[in-house]
Amino acid sequence: MLGSGIYALVGKAAGVVGNAVWLSFVAALCAALLTALSYASLGSRYPRAGGASYVTDRAFGWPILSFAVGLALVCSGMTSVATQSRVFASNLASVTGMTSIPVEALALGFLLITAGIVFRGIRESMWVNVMCTVVEAAGLLIVIAVSFSYWGSVDYFETPASTLDGSTALLILQGSILTFFAFIGFEDTYNVAEEVKNPETTIPIALVTAMLLATVLYIAVAISAVSVVPYQELSAAPAPLAAVMEKAAPAFPAVVLVAITMFAVANTALVNYVTASRMLYGMSNQGLLPPAVARVHPTRQTPHIAILILFALLTPLMLSANVSELAAATVLLLLFTFAIVNAALFVLKRRPGEQEGRFEIPTWVPALGCLLCIVLIVVRVASSDIKAPLIAGALIAGILGLYWLLARQKEALQT
Repeated sequence: MLGSGIYALVGKAAGVVGNAVWLSFVAALCAALLTALSYASLGSRYPRAGGASYVTDRAFGWPILSFAVGLALVCSGMTSVATQSRVFASNLASVTGMTSIPVEALALGFLLITAGIVFRGIRESMWVNVMCTVVEAAGLLIVIAVSFSYWGSVDYFETPASTLDGSTALLILQGSILTFFAFIGFEDTYNVAEEVKNPETTIPIALVTAMLLATVLYIAVAISAVSVVPYQELSAAPAPLAAVMEKAAPAFPAVVLVAITMFAVANTALVNYVTASRMLYGMSNQGLLPPAVARVHPTRQTPHIAILILFALLTPLMLSANVSELAAATVLLLLFTFAIVNAALFVLKRRPGEQEGRFEIPTWVPALGCLLCIVLIVVRVASSDIKAPLIAGALIAGILGLYWLLARQKEALQT
């Protein structure tokens, strides 16, 4: 759940909401929790690899929609891995002084190591995930600890008076749209459900607990940040939490915070690689992708073909200079999949005779979650430049085109 986004999001959100940035995290939790509860409920009902694609097919019976949802999640995961690989490489070069080595070469090395860990197995991947999460959480706790003496020094409801006529509620809503993306990652738990012990109970507990703990950390970090550094300066800082540490604990080695950031970046990349490989594996088992994609390595018991396919696609993507623009576009695809998954649960809950899980939620939760995701899509499109929606549209067109080609190939083989 903890990802690298919090290190930059605090500054961006503070520029919009001011000292009340912590309220944006509370509002974002309420928004993200609706979709997370839907995922938790689905995880207790249908614990399968590539779960989002599976429940879409089960609810609507439209293979093309299931295909689009699955590959949209894969695209989102791939762009995240590619972006984090470049960020990790840049940080590694600055920490170690390996400036003579091209960033692309370092990023490729990181990508190889990540693919190797994913190939080794889900147990090894999760151990690395736990280690990185502990280091990242420790970094955030250090920021909170050194800033604690500053708590209470500012008005935590102060907002930029010149924006939106000083309407605090509207400012918090704007800020929550930014901070909502700090909670993205909960969907990964469901998509690897097939490899989790007792997923019917484990997934709901893990999802809800992780979100609540992350929120407590995020709120404390937000309060700490604006207590130490004025929100106007915080929003302009290229590394907001580094600016906080520099003022609150000037003797603290800056390189340590960079190293902690690298663990956060590596964690995000690893989780997204695991999720994308399991999504391809699950889609193949559903018959949406060629059967070869679902092959499992005889000794490691991992979907090695899916892992290799991702590596082959990730390498040129990581080398692309426009990967950040692609990442912005896939955020829209991720919100699209959230809306579809919420709608799928709504349909399944209302269908007579459909199996129930150990974690059931009221029907209004997925309905409201779907509506909120649509609102976020509209706001993102309206507030960003035209490039992101155009790229997202092109990706969807490409996904639909690939579905058509695979369908024709399947028909040709059958005849």
